[in-house]
Amino acid sequence: MVTSGGDAPGMNAAIRAIVRLAAWNSLEVIGFERGWEGVIQNKFRKLDSRSVSGILHLGGTILRTSRCPEFKTRQGLEKAAGNLAEENLDGLVVIGGDGSIRGAHELSRLTDTKIVALPASIDNDVYGTDETIGFDTAVNTAISEINKIRDTAVSHERTFIVEVMGRRRGFLAVEVGLTAGAEVILIPEVKYEEDRVLEILRENAAKGKRSSIIVIAEGVGRTRSLAESIERKVGVEVRVSVLGYVQRGGSPTARSRYLACTFAEKAMLLLSEGKGGEVVGIRGGEIVSTSLEDSCKNVKKLDPRVLRLAEKLAI
Repeated sequence: MVTSGGDAPGMNAAIRAIVRLAAWNSLEVIGFERGWEGVIQNKFRKLDSRSVSGILHLGGTILRTSRCPEFKTRQGLEKAAGNLAEENLDGLVVIGGDGSIRGAHELSRLTDTKIVALPASIDNDVYGTDETIGFDTAVNTAISEINKIRDTAVSHERTFIVEVMGRRRGFLAVEVGLTAGAEVILIPEVKYEEDRVLEILRENAAKGKRSSIIVIAEGVGRTRSLAESIERKVGVEVRVSVLGYVQRGGSPTARSRYLACTFAEKAMLLLSEGKGGEVVGIRGGEIVSTSLEDSCKNVKKLDPRVLRLAEKLAI
């Protein structure tokens, strides 16, 4: 198995589940270290039930991960495929996000090793699953921070702009904004009008609101300039809080651990049936799989009704 790309809480839970399910079926497991770099350099370690003891609750990944530009080249892919053949691997479990799944798809074209992916990403942007491993943890981490920020916002009668992760997609910002009670949510998928944001804040002030929370995905950009505009045109104090990498870490929630375990079980079932080229996921409460090709070709859609609901609840 390999964990690649950005880390997400629950990766270790997935590693543990894969190793122990393999042991249950008398299968040997190796873990490539530092993501795709480890596959290209053929650096790995053997894993057994005891080697994954005590990691269920840990954030990050014991296999470590890294960005690997070489893997995006034909030469890098061929090296990786050659190493899978050299080690005579029947299957490869890839634990990671959208980029990792695209890499798994490209690699699957060059190898006979069956590849199954487990979506683990705080962005929740993988097509074929309603939720990714780690997403729930990231949402709860952000909410915990915003709860504290709101205390200060109310005390000082300020507007806070809280920037959460999400360079290209706004799933995290929307769920965080809705469940944290944000007055405004800004995401990359929906072009926002600054005048409308200012109008909402003025309307809130007229209603007697003396503090506000704006949740913005990092991919929207212009966070600082928006803060300056609000101060200048609305006349309220604004502070910016960038949550950053704190959202990637921490002990995974029960939900993230549950998905890690159930996704791992589905992955091992697929491999035991000789099936590869799949991404495991959950849809409508059922653990399912989608082809790597379909997951890479399609874009997961954000439900606009959730944004609308947040707007209704922020009056």
